[in-house]
Order: sequence, then C-alpha cells, then structure tokens
Amino acid sequence: MNNQLSVQHLLGIKDLTPEDIQLIFKHADEFKDVINRPIKKVPTLREITIANMFFENSTRTKLSFELAEKRLSADVVNFSASGSSVSKGETLIDTVNNILAMKVDMVVMRHPNPGAHQFLSQHVNTTIINAGDGTHEHPTQALLDAYSMREQLGELQGKKVLIVGDIKHSRVALSNIFCLQKLGAEVMVCGPSTLIPKHIAELGVQVSHNLDEALAWCDVANMLRIQLERQGSDNHVANFPSLREYSMRFGLSKAHLDKLDKKIIVMHPGPINRGVEITSDVADSEHSIILDQVENGVAVRMAVIFLLAAKIKRN
Repeated sequence: MNNQLSVQHLLGIKDLTPEDIQLIFKHADEFKDVINRPIKKVPTLREITIANMFFENSTRTKLSFELAEKRLSADVVNFSASGSSVSKGETLIDTVNNILAMKVDMVVMRHPNPGAHQFLSQHVNTTIINAGDGTHEHPTQALLDAYSMREQLGELQGKKVLIVGDIKHSRVALSNIFCLQKLGAEVMVCGPSTLIPKHIAELGVQVSHNLDEALAWCDVANMLRIQLERQGSDNHVANFPSLREYSMRFGLSKAHLDKLDKKIIVMHPGPINRGVEITSDVADSEHSIILDQVENGVAVRMAVIFLLAAKIKRN
C-alpha cells in the first residue's frame, strides 16, 4: 500500500482512489488507539497551523475537527463567518488570503455553495479540507461512516448499504455513494420520490420507495435527516404532506426491525430528529452504532489531517 495520498486536498470522495481510502482507514486505526489512551495526544503536527472556517452553522463537525487537530498538537484558529468581514462584503478569496497571511498551513472549510472548495483550491496556495459544501459533498462524514461499517462488517466488498431519507438535499448521501462504491459495496436509496434526484440511478444505485422491502435487502441502514433548511421557503410541504406522514412511511422504528429475520446495523450522521427519521428505541438500541460514528469521526479526521500535512512538509 502506498504511504501517501494521491491528492493535495480533500475536496470530495470523487477525487480519492480506493487505495487512498484504505490508507486513511489504516491511519485511523492507529489514531483510534491513541484517543483511547490515558494521554490522548501525539506531538505529530506541532509545527502546523490549521484554520477552521465555517460559513455555515456546525456543532458536531466543527468540534470533531477541532478535537482531531488538537489531538495531533496542531495550532488551531477558529473563524466564524457571522460577525466577520464576509458579512461586510469581503470575497471568499480575500478572506482566506488574509488568514493565510498569518502563516496558516491548512484550511478546513464548510461553505453553503457547492464547489466553493474547488474554486478556492485553484486560487489560493494552501491545503483545503472540505467539511461540507452545500448539497454537494461531505467527504469526512462518508469516510467515518464507511470506517464504522468496516469495523462492524469487515471489508465492505459485496455488502448492501441502504441510505434512507432526504437524498436530494443531502451532501452526506452523495459522498457516501461514492465512497461505498469505491470500496465495492452495493448501494440503495429509499425515500419519497420528491426527495430522490431524478437521475440518481445513473450513479449505479438502486432506488426504492418501500422501507420494509429496502430493509429486507440491506446489511446496513443509514438514516438521513430531513434537511428542512435546504428545501427552500416551502420547506417540507412541497416534498411530502407532513412530518408525521413522512415518519409513518420512512421513519425507522423497532417494529420495522422486529419484522426482519436478520440483524442489521443502524446509522445516522446526526443531528437526529427523534421520532421523524428514527425512533428513540432504535437510536438507542443494540442495532445502532451512532455513538461509534462520533468517536470514529475524530480518528478518521486525524488520519486525513495527518496524511495531508505530510504532503505539506514534503513540499
């Protein structure tokens, strides 16, 4: 296995090779040991400064990245768009260049516009990690999801993974599809037709509108949140009659799991809308690996940061 990534940035899963993904997992295994030790820190990146730039609200992803950076002993600068010069009309390039003038080596960015990271990587001389760009990609979430599945199932070749919910507005869904397919898994999406992109079958995924049938097919069910904030001014009304009806047709409950003649793994990228896409008794059950995903998120992000920082040092 190659010991370095084939990319200079992590802009999306689409850019990674299967070997890149396996290399990230290999290092994540090592970092998971680190974060479970009494002293949870390594001095690996003491000379690296990382700026976290979040132009959209985030709690879990931002916290996970910050923790990963500090576990690696990097210096961390946090930037929030609210109250910054961005709100006064400063361009994205100017904002990032001003931060880079303070000798920052790497930028972790979340931005509401799809493609913002790609654009920035062509105009700014720094290493960029995509922490979510609009409805496009969320690569580290897909990596930690696949890593969590691998922990439970071994290799993902031939495994069947179901993604349920708001596929149309979810950056997690697209990154997961790309990542799982690169690792040899089969993917099915399930939800109301209004929340599934018209041409998604062209990506090589199966499509279902029947949750019971989809659950009977899968080894893993990844339940996505309804993205009300990305569905425009009409919110969910244009996509399904009510949250109650959505929950009745596509919400995962204990009754669904009891019907199955096998045990499946249940995942959720968070934050959970309990009682909408998943009931509490499922979220807290032995089927659920939701808290494992959170723990694995720190290890996987440590691996990504470490591997990209190694390329900075070589240059």
